[in-house]
This record gives sequence, C-alpha cells and structure tokens, in this order.
Amino acid sequence: MTNGILILFGSLIILMMLRFPISFALGVASLFTATYLGIPFFNLFQKMATGITSFTFMCVPFFIIMAQIMTDGGISDRLTKFSNVLIGRVRGGTALVNCVVSMFFGGISGSSIADVSSIGSFLIPAMIKEGYDADYSIAVTCTSSVEGVIIPPSQNMIFYVVAAGSGLSISTMFMCGYLPGLLLTASLMVCSFIIAVKKKYPISEKKNWKENIVIIREALLGLVTILIVAVGIVAGVFTATEAGAIAAVYAFIVTTFFYKTMNMRKLMVCLLKSLKTLGTIMAIIATSSAFSYCLAYLKVPMLVASGLLSISSSPAVVMFLMILLMIILGCFMDMGILLILLTPILYPVAMSFGFNPYHFGLIMVLTLGLGLLTPPVGTSLWAGCAIANMPIEKVIKGFLPFYLAYLVVLVLIVVFPSIALFIPMSLGYAV
Repeated sequence: MTNGILILFGSLIILMMLRFPISFALGVASLFTATYLGIPFFNLFQKMATGITSFTFMCVPFFIIMAQIMTDGGISDRLTKFSNVLIGRVRGGTALVNCVVSMFFGGISGSSIADVSSIGSFLIPAMIKEGYDADYSIAVTCTSSVEGVIIPPSQNMIFYVVAAGSGLSISTMFMCGYLPGLLLTASLMVCSFIIAVKKKYPISEKKNWKENIVIIREALLGLVTILIVAVGIVAGVFTATEAGAIAAVYAFIVTTFFYKTMNMRKLMVCLLKSLKTLGTIMAIIATSSAFSYCLAYLKVPMLVASGLLSISSSPAVVMFLMILLMIILGCFMDMGILLILLTPILYPVAMSFGFNPYHFGLIMVLTLGLGLLTPPVGTSLWAGCAIANMPIEKVIKGFLPFYLAYLVVLVLIVVFPSIALFIPMSLGYAV
C-alpha cells in the first residue's frame, strides 16, 4: 500500500510541476496507481462517469452561464453604483462599496479571481485616483473578493460536495454560506472603515436624487437574479439546478430587453466562454472522482486519522491541526486543487471526530480561501497587484489588518457552528 500511495501522490506532484492541467494530472495519477495495484480501469471510468452524471451537478453549467451573462451584460457596473448610493457617503465610502459589491458579485460569479479581475479592474484605479493608498485599495479589493468563495453559488462548495462523495446536498451546502458570507463582509467593512477614519480617506461625491432613483431601478432588476438563487433555494421553491436555470434565463431577459447590453451575437460569445469554463470544471469533477476512489482503496483517510489520533484525541486539537495544515498548504497550492485533494482525506477524519459535514465543508472552503490572499501562490493577490502594477512586497503590509479580520471570522465559525447551520436547520433541512 505504501508504494501505491507514493505512486499516486508522486506522479500527481510531478505532473503538476510539469504544468499539466489538474484534471489530466489527477486522471493520469489515478491510472498509474490503478495499473500498479491491479485495479480494473473500468472501475475508474465508472467512477468518472458517475461523478458527472448526477442531476444535482447539473446546476454547474447553469450557474456558469448565468454568471457570464450577468458579467458581460454590465451587472457589475450597476451593482457598484447601487452600493455607492447605499453606503458611499461615509468616510472611506468607496472601500465599503468595494466590500458590498464583492458580496453581490459573489452571488453571481462564485469566484474570487473573477471578482478581482472584473470589479478590481475599475475600482482599484478609481480608489487610488480618489486618494486611497495603493496597498489599502488592493487589500480591500482582494480580501473582499474571497466573499465569493462562500456566498452561493460557489464553485468551491460544489468541489467540496463532489470530493466528499457521501451524498451531501449542494442546496444545503449553499445555504450554509449565507450568514458566514454576511459576517465576513461586515468584518471587512469594519476593518476598512477603521483604517479609512484613521488615515482620513475621502468621502464619495454626492449624487442628486434623480440619478439615485435611476441607479436603484436598474440595479434592482439585476439583483432579482441573485434573489432567485438565494430565496428560491432557501425557501425550498427550487432545487439548486432549477434555480440556476431560471436565473440564467432571467439574466438573459434583463440584459437583452431592459439593459439592452446583450444580443444574440454577445450571447453566443457568452456561451463559448461558459463552455470553456464548464469543460474544465466537469473534467476536474470526473477525474477527482477517480482519484478519490484510489485514495479510499489505499485507505489514506484511515492512515491520516490514525496519525492525528496519535497526536491527540481532542476534536479541538485535531481541528486546529487540520486548519493549520490547510493554511500552510494554501500558501503553495491553488484552492480548487487543495479542495479536491484534501477533502477525501480530511472529510472521513472530521466525521470520525463527530464534526458536522456541512460545517466542516464551510471551514475548509473559508480556510483555503485565505490561500488566495497569501504569497507565493495567492492568485487573487497577484491579480490585484497586476491591476495596480505594484509588487507584492510593497502591498503585503496593507493586508495585515484584513488577514486579522478574516481569521476572526474563521475562529467564530469554528467555535459557533450555528452560524453556518442556522438557516438550513431553521428550514428543517437535514444537516
């Protein structure tokens, strides 16, 4: 078994170092291991097929299409103006707007890097032009973008549910993200405001009430798309798949007939962009299912559980060690890859110590989200620095207060599981 584990992880690491796409690396590593252990290839192919043929995971393409239509249809610009109307007239208002827009955009894209690339591309330069320090502008934009990894619909939550492989509900997992997402937004806004007051950052320019009415009216049409997903799933009106499909159709109608920013030619471009993203995600889901099968066959989760038990039998200590492991690995590997690799290993360990599967999933997603903001890999951090044309070493100091705010939220969610589980439990969902 030891040789099998070495082949599985060794070949995966080598392929990743050779810059193979993660889906190819997972699939090839699984094939190498199966060949050595004598596992029939049919078993792997069957796992790959069942990994992507579940009705539940049909929500993935719909959410991707919805996000692409809303992004290309100019929703982010309208959400920024809407947020400015709500909270722009305070000290450091543009920074607070940044946090709120990221919260809204998190309900659209479900991706931190998409948030930084789209919203950050105009908000970071705008903040610097208004008189905000560059490191502060980048830190606010990048840290608030991580709201998208826990505010539904979240691609990373889907990765967790797939990798856990134990019949978890995507709808329930999504519902666990709303309150923590709001808590993270509030924490980052408080941090932003305190720094803005201390450094006497500017107050946003006031608009007349007629302009504000137009801004609110246009933004509310786009916000309904997010409400379809949020309220529809929470109230039990739609499944995650149905909510994604209805929201995608609604987004097309709004951007085509009301905003008039979408037409059939642009729609085809959106669908082609979505197809590329969808192909990548579904390939990862399929090959991760085969990889998880090999992990289970080699009893890797049991070995990890035994190792942790040899250190301590306390659930609190074990949770601390798992979080520490995730934070360290998050500095060197991409979040999506770590979710796929670590979930099949840590999930059985967490269950053996009595942790709730949905609570643990949220902890994993939130903890690994911190890796998006930390060097040397930190994809969102690099994207923010690239937009502002600033080296990481000159901006990292501005991130320190926001790291602290992020960790405070993580600790609160770990200590108080009800923050994550309140909504699904209140609605009678099985958690």
